[in-house]
Amino acid sequence: MKHIFLALLGLLTLSVQAQNNFKVPKYEKFKLKNGLTVYLMEQHEVPLINVSAVFDAGSIHDGEKYGLASLTADALTFGTQKYTKEQIEEITDYVGANLNTGAGKESANIGMSFAVKDQDKMLDILQQVLMYPVFNETEYAKHKQRTLLELTQQKESPRAVIGNYFNQLVFDKHPYATPSGGTRPTVEKIGTADVKEFYRTNYTTDRAAIAVVGDFNTAAMKKKITSMFGGWKTAPGRMIKRSAPDLSFDKSRVLLVNKGDARETTFLIGGRGVDYNNPDYVPILVVNTILGGRFTSWLNDALRVNSGLTYGAGSRFSRLKHGGTFYISTFTKNSTTVPAIDMALGVLDSLHRTGLNEEILASAKAYVKGDFPPEYESAGALARLLTDMFIYGFDESYINTFQSKVDGLTVAQANDIIKRYFPREHLQFVLIGKADEIRDQVKKYGAVTERDIKEPGF
Repeated sequence: MKHIFLALLGLLTLSVQAQNNFKVPKYEKFKLKNGLTVYLMEQHEVPLINVSAVFDAGSIHDGEKYGLASLTADALTFGTQKYTKEQIEEITDYVGANLNTGAGKESANIGMSFAVKDQDKMLDILQQVLMYPVFNETEYAKHKQRTLLELTQQKESPRAVIGNYFNQLVFDKHPYATPSGGTRPTVEKIGTADVKEFYRTNYTTDRAAIAVVGDFNTAAMKKKITSMFGGWKTAPGRMIKRSAPDLSFDKSRVLLVNKGDARETTFLIGGRGVDYNNPDYVPILVVNTILGGRFTSWLNDALRVNSGLTYGAGSRFSRLKHGGTFYISTFTKNSTTVPAIDMALGVLDSLHRTGLNEEILASAKAYVKGDFPPEYESAGALARLLTDMFIYGFDESYINTFQSKVDGLTVAQANDIIKRYFPREHLQFVLIGKADEIRDQVKKYGAVTERDIKEPGF
């Protein structure tokens, strides 16, 4: 029994050491003659292959047609030159594979996972979806109607739309302000001609990447990918210079979104955050874990555990390529809106006033280190990591130095991070609730602008 215990202890020690020394596995990166960037990473633990493809075709290219990037990404699977939508779904389901498409603010994404034995069949579908979509009119019309219904239904869930209101408030006229999913008035006007033109203009090989991770031979997969996509000719990518959003606020503002039947108030409080490649993001993440990044965070303790004002409260840094936001988020009963906001602000203020000590910082560092490696344990996560590296312009050093950056963070450095990156002046407030019950009370937080959740738009 003693020997068994020692053996298990040894395995546990090795596992902890492996986590603490996590590095991005070896991969090969190359570029096809048409400009398409390809990443290949062998992972032989399970007989699966995962693919992630990205294009510079996010909602920042929507212009006034909010939702266009999202609708285009969705419509990639509505039939191709070789397969109908039904055939794509039947083949994929029959072999137990997964295929998904979507678009965020920065990029359009196509993900696929399948068994090694089905790779020829599924890679053929991938090629068809990427290179030869037909954007079937009937299928698009049905999907558009479902999208419009979903946009209407979202209005019943403040937590589903409050981020859109917050982005509009803080990003103002920058493309980051627009809702990636669109609005009813804009989606209603988007037809298949718009989708086809968006695809033609933005799905270009010189601003795209494909990552393949899984159980394969690199040389053989390189030959296969080159054969499939090397002859793909697209329009040249548009070089649009993006400026960073101006998030320097000189006063606090309150956007009050009236939902007449609301029994609770949902709110975000925040301001300037950091862009995706900020060199201090790892220590920022550690500090935010303490404030609102885990269940035992100060915000959750104060607003949920100790006061019972909500079922959950947290804080987050939302990062984009050219900028980002910080916000505290929670919800509470109409009658406790102001106490909840005051408490959240008090917790943020105490972070600045008292700072951190060795014990608190050590706990957060252990949590972050333990939570980090599992994010990249699967082949699918690694494939997405590689294409994220392409879109956001970082390399594996972010991952490879993560543990050492956490370990090296001192109390003095952490307290400096608080002063530099956690805003507490000129905060921006977005509240969705019953305006008649909270209007007068929330004026103390800043100049109030009102909207109604039933208004067109988001």
